[in-house]
Amino acid sequence: MPELPEVQTIVNDLNKKVKGLTITDVWTDWPKYFKRSLGGWEAFRKTVKGKKIAKIWRLGKNIIFNLSGNKEMLIHQKMTGHLLIGHWQIKNNRPISTERGPLAEKVNDYIHAMFWLSGKPSSAKASEGAMMGFSDLRKFGKILVVDKKDFDNLEDIKDIGPDPLTPKFRFNEFKSLISKKRGSIKKILMDQSVVSGIGNIYSDEILFIAKIHPLKKTEELNDKELKTIFEATKKILKKAVKLRGTSISDYRDTAGKAGRYGNVRLVYQREGKKCPNKCGGVIKRLKINGRSAHFCPYCQ
Repeated sequence: MPELPEVQTIVNDLNKKVKGLTITDVWTDWPKYFKRSLGGWEAFRKTVKGKKIAKIWRLGKNIIFNLSGNKEMLIHQKMTGHLLIGHWQIKNNRPISTERGPLAEKVNDYIHAMFWLSGKPSSAKASEGAMMGFSDLRKFGKILVVDKKDFDNLEDIKDIGPDPLTPKFRFNEFKSLISKKRGSIKKILMDQSVVSGIGNIYSDEILFIAKIHPLKKTEELNDKELKTIFEATKKILKKAVKLRGTSISDYRDTAGKAGRYGNVRLVYQREGKKCPNKCGGVIKRLKINGRSAHFCPYCQ
């Protein structure tokens, strides 16, 4: 599932490419994406047609579009989804890219929702007359629109914890939130009500550079260890955003290109490889609440 760095990369791209454009039409072959939107698919399409995209921002792992008419559109990419900007033709109810390169690659060929866009872009990098496609192999994504006044009451966002990359997120708040939870630190780091945006990939990476075992209980962590985890969180997430995310699975950016963090990852999905710290250890994997955790038994 795309985590904070992947979602932030998409948001940054969208603000350059589609901010200021107007949604002129929407297509889907999977109406279930819109079941959480009031009135379902047909009502969603009617509501967003003619709306101008004022701004795109991130809330946890959710992508939020501020639309004209006091509307907010939310897209959650879930496990295999990613938003693409380009041009397609729909033939036999299937979008076909009219461009060569990454957009035509198989990983970007599972488009089940399409937005047509037009108008004068706000940015010189925006793509006038572009289309925005949602490629999603497993079709677990979610798309909905609500009135601005109802946005804060959405079940999808009301329990989301603070964003770890905002300057106002300080150590004392992090310590307080962690201290209220019981369980393994790996599990708690991925709890979206504690800190938003962290999932399986980056929790492994954070705990490795913090030298904390993923099974260590939160109640066993002292202030020094918590401070190390806090600093590692900001460091890893900032680096991953700079490298445009991790693409060892389905994730791609809006141009259909892979992120580069996967090339420098330290422990995630590196089971059996030598520890990058050259301590003599070998990366191990264990299961925590059905999720994999990768770590070095010597360093952590």
